Amino acid sequence: MKFGLMFANTGPFASADGVISIAQTAEKVGFESLWTVEHVIWPDAYSSKYPYSPTGKMPGVPSSPIPDPLIWLSFAAAHTSTIRLATGILILPQRNPLVMAKSAATLDSLSDGRFDLGIGVGWLKEEFESLGVPFENRGRRTDDYIEAMRALWASDNATYDGEFAKFDNVASNPKPKNGNVPIVVGGHSKPAARRAGRLGNGFFPSRPTMEETKELIDIARQEAADADRDPTAIEITSGHPGLFGDDPVGAAQELAAIGVSRAVVPAFMLMDGSAEEAAAELAEQVLKPCAEI
Repeated sequence: MKFGLMFANTGPFASADGVISIAQTAEKVGFESLWTVEHVIWPDAYSSKYPYSPTGKMPGVPSSPIPDPLIWLSFAAAHTSTIRLATGILILPQRNPLVMAKSAATLDSLSDGRFDLGIGVGWLKEEFESLGVPFENRGRRTDDYIEAMRALWASDNATYDGEFAKFDNVASNPKPKNGNVPIVVGGHSKPAARRAGRLGNGFFPSRPTMEETKELIDIARQEAADADRDPTAIEITSGHPGLFGDDPVGAAQELAAIGVSRAVVPAFMLMDGSAEEAAAELAEQVLKPCAEI
């Protein structure tokens, strides 16, 4: 079982010193990856329902810093050498796919192939409106953008004619280190699971119970099989509250039983006191005991 640290670019880790602290500490104690979140803006008032809280509201306050995930990860890359760098997630339909392809490939190239592009369709309609991006059809837009980016990464003289992205005989360089940036589809819905099965290199489901998480994983795998893709090649990333309870090994085993190979724990586990001491303790209590699962 690999372990990632999610919400890495929040709280005290939003600052320059915070980036260095959490990135180097996580790498030192054995975390395999860092996962960032994003919102371009935070409306003072919004009616859209945040899907990961019973309150329907995002945790925190509008003044909470949420650094741009790609810039934050680039800074982390410069101060580390082995830990993987991931967005979990970046709201793909809000971004121009050609600019996004360039940014992702540049980060991957400069980090020696350590970047995973975790993407989602977004839920905050008011944010889309502020950006001047249509909220409707964002799922189809996301699918189109994935294909467009992969066309740019695959070769020069790239041509793509999609519903939302179109270009003819263009080149975008540098290319990703290994020819492609792995795309991890995040989300809590069946459409997200199907998108992961059709198009993703990985899937990051977010549901409150293991039964619901397993259902989404099964949907993703079936969709992959239906698309003549290898269902087992889709890497599954997920969390489990039991990882920081009395039986982290049991929690990791439960994740592994439904096909999860990377478990994630929130960065707020390292926010009380010294991040270095908290990370070392977490490594002893969770990472090392679960490493062989």
